[in-house]
Amino acid sequence: MNTLSAKDSLVMIIDIQERLVGALDKDIVVTRAVKIASAAKTLGIPILVTEQYPKGLGNTVPKLKAVLPENTQIIEKTNFNALLEEGLSEKIASYGKKQIVLFGIETHICVHQTAAALIEAGYDVYIIKDACASRNKYEFKQGIDIMQQNGAKISCVEIALFEWLKGAKNPKFKEVQALIK
Repeated sequence: MNTLSAKDSLVMIIDIQERLVGALDKDIVVTRAVKIASAAKTLGIPILVTEQYPKGLGNTVPKLKAVLPENTQIIEKTNFNALLEEGLSEKIASYGKKQIVLFGIETHICVHQTAAALIEAGYDVYIIKDACASRNKYEFKQGIDIMQQNGAKISCVEIALFEWLKGAKNPKFKEVQALIK
């Protein structure tokens, strides 16, 4: 399948943390991450969150943390490739989802390395480009390009939300549509 399915999706949010967001020009990535996380919560799509060395880089930004489902697991990591953290590959597999919707900071480091590992593990990886960021535009572009070359599908917030909904008759349509108005 070349489009997202709410029943087959798992959302992975990579390192949208206080100090990393503070190093960016704007926090647009936070606003877009909030939209995806809110839609996933509404549609019952599970979410995993990673935090790279939170002692030094801070925790997930409060605006995003506030919309996460209660049972969202936040995984502390020191590896750039999140799948190298003990037990995380098994945790992802336990959801039984084949589509991983992936986004966060920094595109060319942690998002890219995690995407490569997920693809290698056999998952369909969808990168939400407009919810990703790097401090440098060139590195951001290179990160997106290499993920696409590796087989990731490059998407955006609105495409993901409407692919999950499938149509206006979805009982959650108005609730999800309100997130993008």
